[in-house]
Amino acid sequence: MIGYIKGSLEAKTGEYVILETGGIGYKVFMSSPSMERLGEMGKMVKVFTYMRVREDDVSLYGFCTNEELRMFELLLSVSGIGAKSAISILSAITPSSFALAVISNDLAKLKKLPGVGAKSAQRIILELQDKLKTEEAISKGEEMMTASLVQGNDEVAEAMSALQVLGYTRRECEQAFEKMDTSRLGVEEMIKAALKNLAR
Repeated sequence: MIGYIKGSLEAKTGEYVILETGGIGYKVFMSSPSMERLGEMGKMVKVFTYMRVREDDVSLYGFCTNEELRMFELLLSVSGIGAKSAISILSAITPSSFALAVISNDLAKLKKLPGVGAKSAQRIILELQDKLKTEEAISKGEEMMTASLVQGNDEVAEAMSALQVLGYTRRECEQAFEKMDTSRLGVEEMIKAALKNLAR
């Protein structure tokens, strides 16, 4: 598997970029916002990748952040959502907004995403919240660590649940919130701030 590619940005199209490293040009499919963030041609960039292998196709999908990659993998785990649909969804919503929509049962927000109807939105919430519940069961031993942090603060608890939807453990969430002044932040702002802390 290829974890990431670090190389020169040689081309951009509507669906993919070409990254050159070691004399090889890699065709990497990306969302529109991610391609824009890469910047100008010839620039050295680092792109996190997911290799999709099928009998008749091997494709690389690229992401500017680990959160985008995690969200892509989560979407692929939902029945009925393929790689192209997942990339289209990534073009329309940030990982923090997506995670918040899942844990808050925001069907209206999910139904606005490309290729997502009422049934797909319900399936996304059902299947990904089930993953969150499994993660919570696995992490039960860590609950005491975060109890004091979330006690009496439903917004912090909601933000931490959203981070867990994106694949972070309770301990990682706790560390991301330790130095944060949550009293002045909304749920999505907390999630964004925590993602920045986790990326350091």
